[in-house]
Amino acid sequence: MSRAYRYSVVDVFTETPLEGNPLAVFLDGGDLSDREMQSIARELNLSETVFVFPPSRADCVARLRIFTPAAEMPFAGHPTLGTVFALVRAGRVPSGAGEFAVEEKVGAVAIRLERAADPFVAWLRTPPITLGPEFERDACASALGLEPADLLSGYPIEAGSAGPWFLYVPLVDRAAVDRAFLDPPALLRAVAGHPAGNAAFVFTPVAGGVYARMFARELGVVEDPATGSATGPLGAYLVKYGLLAARDGARFTNEQGVKMGRRSLLHGIVRMRGAEFDTIDVGGSAVALIEATLTLPPR
Repeated sequence: MSRAYRYSVVDVFTETPLEGNPLAVFLDGGDLSDREMQSIARELNLSETVFVFPPSRADCVARLRIFTPAAEMPFAGHPTLGTVFALVRAGRVPSGAGEFAVEEKVGAVAIRLERAADPFVAWLRTPPITLGPEFERDACASALGLEPADLLSGYPIEAGSAGPWFLYVPLVDRAAVDRAFLDPPALLRAVAGHPAGNAAFVFTPVAGGVYARMFARELGVVEDPATGSATGPLGAYLVKYGLLAARDGARFTNEQGVKMGRRSLLHGIVRMRGAEFDTIDVGGSAVALIEATLTLPPR
């Protein structure tokens, strides 16, 4: 007998269907093998696909496994919030729960549910953030199809991570962001093989935050419409270099996916521990789009 698996597709970091970042969510991972989950993610060919399992930790409501078309991820933002949206819709989050956690490869990821009804709004607290090292500017610019003059003067090209690594490349304006086009082998050479070379986050400061794009061809994602896991280290970068106030509760917005026709709005809040930077809360909306069934042959 064939095996059937229900899944939904939701658009994340938007209130408008067919914008934001699409995500496939299988609320019952069931008996799927690692190989099958990776193959399904490759078949659906979205930035990420999530498979939900019972948690192994008592402090979490569910365990998430997150796959790009090419690899499993330890943590990712739009899959986390999109799956929370699907769990809430399915009644899989305790009634009235405003704060809870989901389990990912990085451990428990704290969630704050701001609004369960339309428009849905939820926040995640990023895992610990690391910034550095810095990389040579001209080689990175060339690997992104840009000139040195396109780079924002006085701000370094720097790696950052809250699980997956990204290369943060500040540019002079929106036009430079829109011109960027990644040459993956050239970028890996420019960063001497550092894992941040697998995912380039280019941005320019604008009123209230940044305008950005993200490329991750080595992970099977030519361009990502919205990258929550990159928005946490982005906030840390903005604070470190004085582009955002180093105060608890300072807010910024990452506008991403515009060049792709999938405008996304990712919101960040700076969290301080006394006078020291702690982490970033990343939040946004999600909307339902598709309910479907995937059928596989019997084992």
